[in-house]
Amino acid sequence: MDRTLESLQLVIAQVLPHRDPALVFKDLNVVAILQEFWESKQKQKAIFPSEGIIVYESVSSLGPPFVSYVTLPGGSCFGNFQSCLSRAEARRDAAKVALINSLFNELPCRRITKEFIIESVREAVSSTSGNLKDADDPSTSIGAYHYMLESNIGKTMLEFQELMIVFQLLHWNGSLKALRETKCSRQEVISYYSQYSLDEKMRSHMALDWIMKEQESPGIISQELQVALRELEEVRKAGQELRFYKEKKEILSLALSQIYSDQVTTSSWDDQMSLALHGYQ
Repeated sequence: MDRTLESLQLVIAQVLPHRDPALVFKDLNVVAILQEFWESKQKQKAIFPSEGIIVYESVSSLGPPFVSYVTLPGGSCFGNFQSCLSRAEARRDAAKVALINSLFNELPCRRITKEFIIESVREAVSSTSGNLKDADDPSTSIGAYHYMLESNIGKTMLEFQELMIVFQLLHWNGSLKALRETKCSRQEVISYYSQYSLDEKMRSHMALDWIMKEQESPGIISQELQVALRELEEVRKAGQELRFYKEKKEILSLALSQIYSDQVTTSSWDDQMSLALHGYQ
């Protein structure tokens, strides 16, 4: 732990040379420090290609505890894990979680190397009761994971997560299973979707998939949305990266809005959402 703290302080000294590494996480102006960190990376041309700004989002609430999310360049998302009595406090807490993760991402141990791949594949095999020999076969889950890691050597884990989020959502959405049924190999699917980042067009396509599921199984979107909201709250309170869960919530909410758009007026939309989510609290 002490060695990790020393490494983080070294990163701070390199990226933010005029800041005292020992005081950065105690600074109340952590929102400005996070912005400064990513602006520094932008000047170093090390920023993610897909996005270049930090976005804050406050969850609508009549009173405390307040919730705030911060999305970093590249799409990684974090939220406040403490119970906050004001929106400003929630924003600062979310920024602090994001700053710690941004700095941690700069450590050598967070960059994909040959050694990192070997260890990650071993952990994946252990957690899935798979076979290490599968790592050389792209048609297997372990092999596909190995292939994706090999294709991203040199990238940081946050950069890798930007790619992985697409496949996580495709798996959750059922699209990967559908593609396998068309005889597409995992390697072909990976090669195809590796060219794309998650954008509004892809979210809309996934929302349409869920609308089709709703027609086959009425109520499934509301059920999935309740699960997504619970998961989002749990990972936020644990201080973990939460983009996957937030994207699920956004896609399902978009699907619901499209379903109800032809049935209700804009003024009653909030009431319909409340009915759809009845029971979640």
